[in-house]
Amino acid sequence: MKERPIRFGGAMVRALLDGRKTQTRDIVKLPHHNPLGQWEPTIIGGKNGGRTAAGTTLPQQGGIWHTRTGDCLTCPHGQPGDRLWVREKHLNWWLRDEANPEGPRVFSHVAAYAADGYELEHGEKWIASNQMLRAASRITLEITAVRVERLQDISEADAQAEGVPRDTEPCDHIRQSCEDIGCMGQTHKSSFCDQWCDLNGIPSWNKNPWVWVREFKRVATS
Repeated sequence: MKERPIRFGGAMVRALLDGRKTQTRDIVKLPHHNPLGQWEPTIIGGKNGGRTAAGTTLPQQGGIWHTRTGDCLTCPHGQPGDRLWVREKHLNWWLRDEANPEGPRVFSHVAAYAADGYELEHGEKWIASNQMLRAASRITLEITAVRVERLQDISEADAQAEGVPRDTEPCDHIRQSCEDIGCMGQTHKSSFCDQWCDLNGIPSWNKNPWVWVREFKRVATS
């Protein structure tokens, strides 16, 4: 089992704490685009997992391979059974070592998390999520499944599992149907599309890249 950090903003942290977010997606970084073949999803490991030449057990996992070159990629962000510790914006409490009062302060505990709605007092400053210490993390996740799919193939149920709320904005295209112009209407998928475009840009959604889909469960909070 490996453990690695993962960053989430306030809305997604709240979705994790509420149990509404159980999936996340990242773009697959393909090493080439050989035109004599194509990239396709694949499954690595058998029904009960596979084994390496050294005898190490491999859990079943999703990957992607190229039909011409045979190149096969597995998710670099973790495999089933691996754990993720969540980094989020926070405020630490630091203490000085009583044995060395003139020395540097040492981490004591987290005074507040931004996702909880805490309002900073005078002189306080949020610590960015990418600077969070492992000891300060309050959410630990365990990856339960990994697969590869096209970004736009996300289902309504999976969009909801991404932790986004359902879009409630009424459609404003009076003379055209949603199907005619590709509108997703008042759905979780519409909200997920908006969130993806905010983070990665509209061109990223339109390119419809392959993405790693990691499913997980929360196993520890403090």
